[in-house]
Amino acid sequence: MSDRSAAVRRDLAPEGVLRAAINLGNPVLATGTPEEPSGVTVDLAREIASRLGVEARLRCFDAARKSFEALHTGVADIGFLAIEPEREADLAFTAPYALIEGVYVVPEATAIAAPDEVDRHGIRVGVKRGSAYDLHLTRNLAAAEVVRGEEGVDVFADQHLEVGAGIRQPTTTWADEHPGHRILEPAFMQIRQAVATTRGRDALTIDFLRDLVEELKASGFVSDALTRSGRIDVTVAPPS
Repeated sequence: MSDRSAAVRRDLAPEGVLRAAINLGNPVLATGTPEEPSGVTVDLAREIASRLGVEARLRCFDAARKSFEALHTGVADIGFLAIEPEREADLAFTAPYALIEGVYVVPEATAIAAPDEVDRHGIRVGVKRGSAYDLHLTRNLAAAEVVRGEEGVDVFADQHLEVGAGIRQPTTTWADEHPGHRILEPAFMQIRQAVATTRGRDALTIDFLRDLVEELKASGFVSDALTRSGRIDVTVAPPS
């Protein structure tokens, strides 16, 4: 092990265990059960642990906000979250390793024809509480009301809202399975998925994570991990 890796290990996993927060609430990045998770974030967590010569211990959650809380409270050492200004106050991020999209779903009969028509008085948008698109829409919608729940499309459907918001792949699947609904194109946001750790870490640790993510993108590791999990519909982020 290099001197650099040894120093990062002492900072990030001093007990020989790297605790990684895995968000099973985002099926694009992780699926399965807490006992047997799989997906690109699981592969990345195990690869980071391998590079440090430590055990990967996966802490699984059902929402991004819970992964964030795990990092914030010291329950996890690294996590996999979308880069958002509200999170950057507490977390240090690598460049993104993957890019996904946030989209709106609406009733087929709605007069809303495009995403830029959503921000109007009287429009209510269902979101998953604490998600990247919740944070984004809370910042950017001036007239429409953000309505939060455990899943954006469920809030939209259960409360008969005008618009629902979510990640493209599961939201599109939901719309296909519920006739009378459609996706508004284009996507209203790009979600930049990255590796995160707390800002209190040594600068050497943060640089190590950033360099490793760039290496894993360039080597094809991220692309291969996405392919193995059946996510050929996800874009690997370009070099930073």
